[in-house]
Amino acid sequence: MKTSTLFIRTPEGIVFSQLLAGPVTRFFAWFIDQLCISAAMFILGIALDLLELINWNFGLALSVISYFVISTGYGIFFEWNWRGQTIGKKLLRLRVTDVEGMRLQFNQIVVRNLLRFVDSLPAFYFVGGLACWLNAKCQRLGDIAANTVVIRNPRVSEPDLDQLLAGKYNSLRQYPHLAARLRQRISPAEADIALQALLRREEFDEVARVELFGELAGHFRARVEFPAEATDGVADEQYLRNVVDLLYRTRGENRVPAGHPQ
Repeated sequence: MKTSTLFIRTPEGIVFSQLLAGPVTRFFAWFIDQLCISAAMFILGIALDLLELINWNFGLALSVISYFVISTGYGIFFEWNWRGQTIGKKLLRLRVTDVEGMRLQFNQIVVRNLLRFVDSLPAFYFVGGLACWLNAKCQRLGDIAANTVVIRNPRVSEPDLDQLLAGKYNSLRQYPHLAARLRQRISPAEADIALQALLRREEFDEVARVELFGELAGHFRARVEFPAEATDGVADEQYLRNVVDLLYRTRGENRVPAGHPQ
């Protein structure tokens, strides 16, 4: 049965939910990407036309190879450098992610883009679109082979982080190399669930809140281990605030409370 939401459970028992992108939205994103590829081919075609005048066979062969490289390399380049997004996906707020919520790997991006030619058969992504309609996670054949899904990132209002984190000393900022490693290992979904937990903390009863922040803090502690002097005596909720501060305010200054040694 098809569902519009993907639920991911981590080994720590934390459940993440992601909105899956449907075939229609994905088709429009693909159409925008095709326009970008066509524009690139048009510019390259001007130079190739000159080669065909010199040697028609060589120019034609180079045109075919160029189309394959650009059409495949376009998706690989942007999805790797933009963390699962192309120009079309970015405009329509879509993103490719690992189906288990893990960090998207380069080989997954290569596989799903190489299989675009199969999904696009016989025309206008018929095979891929049919696979999306029939698959419970709305995956085309390339997604199934690469173990990926395409999710929607709905537009949300920007939270007031200065108010949320005001006056809180972040001991984790004393270790910038570990902070950078944390930002590298944490996916956008994980960062968002931590932020939402802090924003909605008043909606939970006391016992549930303690359990929730304990599980979330344990999850992030397992990703990157900071020295004991940075974490000893720090409550789970405060530890989560420190993590959110690192993830969302990467260039912010470290806040040192009055009387704290510099």
